Amino acid sequence: MTQLPGLLDTEAIRKDFPLLDRTVHDGKKVVYLDNAATSQKPNQVLDALNDYYVRHNANVHRGVHVLAEEATALYEGARDKVAAFVNAPSRDEVIFTKNASESLNLVANMLGWADEPYRVDDQTEIVITEMEHHSNIVPWQLLAQRTGAKLKWFGLTDDGRLDLSGIEQIITERTKVVSFVLVSNILGTVNPVETIVRRAQEVGALVVIDASQAAPHMALDVQALQADFVAFTGHKMCGPTGIGVLWGRQELLEDLPPFLGGGEMIETVSMSSSTYAPAPHKFEAGTPPIAQAVGLGAAVDYLSSIGMDRIAAHEHAITEYAVSRLREVPDLRIIGPATAEDRGAAISFTLGDIHPHDVGQVLDEQGIAVRVGHHCARPVCLRYGIPATTRASFYLYSTPAEVDALVEGLEYVRNFFG
Repeated sequence: MTQLPGLLDTEAIRKDFPLLDRTVHDGKKVVYLDNAATSQKPNQVLDALNDYYVRHNANVHRGVHVLAEEATALYEGARDKVAAFVNAPSRDEVIFTKNASESLNLVANMLGWADEPYRVDDQTEIVITEMEHHSNIVPWQLLAQRTGAKLKWFGLTDDGRLDLSGIEQIITERTKVVSFVLVSNILGTVNPVETIVRRAQEVGALVVIDASQAAPHMALDVQALQADFVAFTGHKMCGPTGIGVLWGRQELLEDLPPFLGGGEMIETVSMSSSTYAPAPHKFEAGTPPIAQAVGLGAAVDYLSSIGMDRIAAHEHAITEYAVSRLREVPDLRIIGPATAEDRGAAISFTLGDIHPHDVGQVLDEQGIAVRVGHHCARPVCLRYGIPATTRASFYLYSTPAEVDALVEGLEYVRNFFG
């Protein structure tokens, strides 16, 4: 068995994840390399979800009976855990949404409806990047169409990094908001946050960071990032689907208008007008994703017990090994940074003239689960002149043996297609 420095005790960790023992296609053990799409869930999260529904299920905040009080304590306790996990100055800066897409749409709509000095209008500019997930492109396109704002973006270099050579021409005095991904879901690139944030602050622009591929894999400190908003999702970090997070600076949350209206987000309601509750409830209309938040809290506990720095070191070792092994495969082209430095744990590639969908299907027959397509980042594929990629993505339970299985599987794919 291949031994790499910095690896976690994956044998022990994998015992917490029941799905990893599953077999498919006549007894082939699952090799799960699709973690950038969603991670598997440990027993600790599954148990927390089951315990909530079996023992504490009730709506939150409104009731005085014991079940409602227990449910509220679990839900708000999850907010405390998330706030500590990202080093938020206040728990009231943590807003629960259903996913990162909703978090980013929430910010875009808040800014479209805001008063000065935050309002986006036809005299302002919005800056994104060419490597964004569609969830950090489409909301800003919609906002630009609705307000007349100009949408601008940073392009990509040939090696999969942001081209910041014209940063002063892209981020200008008219820029109202700069929104970018911390770690690319398709390229794996870790972006230079400090450089972008510094320029945005020089012109007084708000900074929004999509941390969906960062929060599961590295220590995330919203204060150190110096952003105004940070979005991420629960299901990529061992939590359930249906729960996302938006962190925002307290003073912004106090000043900006809500996106959704309904129960719980109000202070008073009359037939002629309403006033709103303080953040975070101002932005959490209706019955929230209660069980999902409880599950996310359990996921935070699980990841924290292992240590995000240790998880990051493990993934770096696995990614470095994967890059070196993939280079051995003839006709394979990595799309994005060619080394493990400054990259996350997702590697996208093409394999000669074989379509990525065919690659994925033949790998699946061997029990190897990867993702194929444009990964909701079609502009990246257009930039590099490819229809799609195959993507292998790793996590805290990934092993060198799984990397070896992928490489062997790709050799089988090459032989299969002659």
